[in-house]
Amino acid sequence: MSLIKKPPKSLIRCVGRAIADYAMIEDGDRVLLGLSGGKDSLSLLHILAHLQRYAPIHFSISAITVDPQIPGFDPSPLKAYLAELGIAYFYTTQPIMEQAKKHLQRKSFCAYCARMKRGIMYRIAREQDCNVLALAQHLDDLAESFLMSTLYSGRLQTMKAHYTNDAGDVRIIRPLVFARERQTTDFAKEAQLPVIVDSCPACFTAPTQREHVKALLANEEQAHKDVFQNILHAMRPLMVKRNTPVDSNFLPQKQP
Repeated sequence: MSLIKKPPKSLIRCVGRAIADYAMIEDGDRVLLGLSGGKDSLSLLHILAHLQRYAPIHFSISAITVDPQIPGFDPSPLKAYLAELGIAYFYTTQPIMEQAKKHLQRKSFCAYCARMKRGIMYRIAREQDCNVLALAQHLDDLAESFLMSTLYSGRLQTMKAHYTNDAGDVRIIRPLVFARERQTTDFAKEAQLPVIVDSCPACFTAPTQREHVKALLANEEQAHKDVFQNILHAMRPLMVKRNTPVDSNFLPQKQP
């Protein structure tokens, strides 16, 4: 664990507060992190490993990468990296793009890929006796999803901070919900994390609604610095699934 990078205090505070506010991690939890190899999931890997040393509770961390076998995208270097960190790691491949071509009919490849990956992660979590699946979406992701749902679907919804899957055997948490994308970008760069570049043609061949909303939010934030905090305030009731506990006793006893 000596190779674990220390995140900046601002990022530690964001994640620690999210975990505490939404009771994301409890004593004895076995946390499986969905590791794509991007800046966000790699940052979360180091944040959780760092917090593991200071939290007043004990929990374990492991990681999983689902390789969708997309040309130009190769997350396999993560195998050696996780071995160096000494973190239990599960790597699985599945030809998701080829399967999508057979089964999709004018539906979103990204949504199909995400659903397939989630099913695989649930399976590995069960096989490895992990009761918590950690995902690395941050506040920017939630704000974009919130506006996309409102503008294009007429629904008030966004990603949940903490919820239980339909089968009731895996809790899904998003510890970065209070963190900004620029924070993970800066940390990944300063810590020289081995970011795997995502070159999925389905995501990058044409502009998307998400890219449009991202640009819209960036423009608004230039004029109104509190835009994201205001959106967070509006989203808070949408980020909790009913019966999800809050106010965990997680916050570190010592200052990391």
